[in-house]
Amino acid sequence: MVFCTCPPDAADTLAHGVVERRLAACVNVLPKIRSVYRWEGAVTADEESLLLIKTTAATVATLREWLCAEHPYDVPEVIAVPVTAGAPDYLAWVANETR
Repeated sequence: MVFCTCPPDAADTLAHGVVERRLAACVNVLPKIRSVYRWEGAVTADEESLLLIKTTAATVATLREWLCAEHPYDVPEVIAVPVTAGAPDYLAWVANETR
């Protein structure tokens, strides 16, 4: 599972891009979150979208490279966390769709 925040107007493009390239089987777009963070020495807050990207460990490096190249932020958030369990049929589907 990879988490990636982005501007709301970029969310659909990024989500479609990773699925079309088989870098992910599915992307959930949480359309409206509020992020508070420090950037260039100042605390700021922005409205963003959150992408929950379903992929495999074998695909994470290529997915990260593509996201960093296509993302509108200078430093995009791309955080991968391991999935330690899940419905076997679903996990098989994710593996099949990311080949």
